Amino acid sequence: MIEHAPANQALLTLVQLSRRAREAASVAELGFVMVNETLNLVPYRQAALWTEAGLGSVAAVSGLPLTDPNAPYLQWLAPLCRKLAKLYSVATPLDAGSVPDGLGEDWADWLPQHVLWLPLHSTSGLREGGLLLARETRFSEHEQAVLGELIHAYGHAFAAFQPRERLGARLKAALRPGKLQRRILAGIALACLIPVRLTVLAPAEVMPRQPFLVRAPLDGVIDRFYVEPNQAVAAGAPLFNLDTAALQTRRAVAQRAYDTAEEEYRQAAQLAVTDDNERVKMALAQGELEQKSLELQYMSEQLERVQVKAERAGVAVFGDVNDWQGKTVSIGEKVLLLADPAKVELVAHMPVAEQIELAPGDTITLYPNASPTVSFDARIIGVSYGAEETEQGVLAYRVRAAFVQDTPRLGLRGTARLSGSWVPFIYYALRRPIATLRQWLGW
Repeated sequence: MIEHAPANQALLTLVQLSRRAREAASVAELGFVMVNETLNLVPYRQAALWTEAGLGSVAAVSGLPLTDPNAPYLQWLAPLCRKLAKLYSVATPLDAGSVPDGLGEDWADWLPQHVLWLPLHSTSGLREGGLLLARETRFSEHEQAVLGELIHAYGHAFAAFQPRERLGARLKAALRPGKLQRRILAGIALACLIPVRLTVLAPAEVMPRQPFLVRAPLDGVIDRFYVEPNQAVAAGAPLFNLDTAALQTRRAVAQRAYDTAEEEYRQAAQLAVTDDNERVKMALAQGELEQKSLELQYMSEQLERVQVKAERAGVAVFGDVNDWQGKTVSIGEKVLLLADPAKVELVAHMPVAEQIELAPGDTITLYPNASPTVSFDARIIGVSYGAEETEQGVLAYRVRAAFVQDTPRLGLRGTARLSGSWVPFIYYALRRPIATLRQWLGW
């Protein structure tokens, strides 16, 4: 039995206070009930409500309708409640001598001798604040038990006014020490150590192996193509022609110059029979004739080279006929490739940002874009030392590989999976974020 009320009266008061707390329309009204009407259950001289909202503050004080955080009493009380909230998670009786960190100084100026700290928790067990009761006599165990039941009802009512728990608070509650949490943490730690293969996905294409490069034989404009892309051609078959208009004009000029030089030589040779001076002119005319003959021969050879023929059988590999017809080319410029369909290799472009250690003999797998259910295995032949810019404008290393069994169609495109060494899963998951962080921080 509580000293100031019979047992049944105390129980009725407890029920009434719990109902009053649940029916409170605001936090301010609930705080007023907690610091003032709790007196109907247990006698005390002073009461204060401390909340964790923001940086923590005294939300209500007994006997005052509003609180002024700049008041000297609250300035002294706020650090005390903040410390008590961190130290005690259950109802705890205190006095000036048992308060840590020298917070008991000036106790007698603000509080009675004995204090009961009642921590306030949310429905999920998180600390929300506390209720401080103070009086001249010590709180009995019976009073502490009854107030423990009441503070539980207060906490439930107080949680109704709080916003949804923050992510950090929920995470803190989930990681609170316990058997389930320890198992979860152990499982996560074990999963982080599971070895996985370090892999990179890179664009890839089936390219010809040891193709024959067909170049422009001289400067000019491509006039006509005789083949289509990916067309099979025989050795000696015509591939394309260069425009001959400019060459024929130059050859005609060379022919006329040759004819003129030949006539001058003939005349000098006739006069040289009777005149010794003409013999010298005949020698000069003969040299001029030989020079013009070489020029005419060169122009004739150039005209013979305007039609480019296949030096060996294969498949013509190039883009589009319309891209080349009418295009000006320089001598030695690449026009197309002649490839053997049976001799192909896989060329993948590994981005610089995704670079992993690869060695000749490692296996890579091609997943064609047009056939999602088919894959081809290949073994790496070599990896370029320098990065080059791809068609997409990405710096990448060129990886060449030979197919193991099945040979896909020439020109097939897809995605290649490059497999590196075995690493822990935590390294696989954090490799890119760590690399980005290092670049940003410069360490």
